[in-house]
Amino acid sequence: MQIYLPIAETSVNAFTLLGVGGGVGMLSGMFGVGGGFLITPLLFFIGVPPAVAVATGVNQVVASSISGVLAHLKRKTVDLQMGSVLLIGGLVGSLIGIWFFNLMSQLGQIDLIVQLSYVIFLGIIGGLMLQESLRALRRANNPAARKRKLHQHYWLHNLPFKMKFRTSGLYISVFPPLLVGMGVGVLAAIMGVGGGFILVPAMIYLLGMPTKVVIGTSLFQVTFVAAFTTMMHAITNQSVDVMLAVFLIIGGVVGAQIGTRVGLKLRAEQLRILLSLLVLAVCGKIAFDLLWTPSEFYSITVPGRF
Repeated sequence: MQIYLPIAETSVNAFTLLGVGGGVGMLSGMFGVGGGFLITPLLFFIGVPPAVAVATGVNQVVASSISGVLAHLKRKTVDLQMGSVLLIGGLVGSLIGIWFFNLMSQLGQIDLIVQLSYVIFLGIIGGLMLQESLRALRRANNPAARKRKLHQHYWLHNLPFKMKFRTSGLYISVFPPLLVGMGVGVLAAIMGVGGGFILVPAMIYLLGMPTKVVIGTSLFQVTFVAAFTTMMHAITNQSVDVMLAVFLIIGGVVGAQIGTRVGLKLRAEQLRILLSLLVLAVCGKIAFDLLWTPSEFYSITVPGRF
């Protein structure tokens, strides 16, 4: 069943969109990521313009993250205090990212910027996550190495304005979570991602949060940052396709509930390895598309569109 997307100006199969939304929703529930790092490239692949994919993909991140965070709130695995600090930084970062996104759109370079951003960030993060995940798996299988700390105290933890985060059992400066949240906000605006693929490892290895509250807290921050980013994209460049968003959201809500249940049955080390491999696979596909000679060497667009 083909449907026409008025903002994207293309026709797409409705069941394909439901499948994309459902699959990314499952990732949200399993890994604590919004799923935007995957859904935006998938929209590229089915013919949605990058500017529309970024702005609209964040809508699905909102829906799947809400569904996932509600499940974690019931289990009391969300640090609302830490989530609020991360959120403040995320909102500031989102404003910075929106400004940069609009500037690149006016210069006609936004498509290239978005795709290069995915290749760079996904390549770096995926490689680091895979390396650390393999180490964690070896430690889990080696009793002598299990007492090793999951995080270290960096100079950032000694900065002023310390705050006690009771749910996470931490007493650290508010600056590290603010900076982490700000970086996630910038990525959300430019790449259409929730930022969970960076936020989750940062919360574990940089902030030192216990794994049991990381996923729920990540989804809490991702939900509000993604919602704010969507609103700003809609206001500033009118690139949010409501029809596309509805189909992605329906699939995402259902998929997130399934993913939450599946995630509880897998070991943390296994989840991290699967996520890192997925990140690297998406990075490779985008890099291939950028380097491969296109079938058409130029295209014509109406001035002022995206």
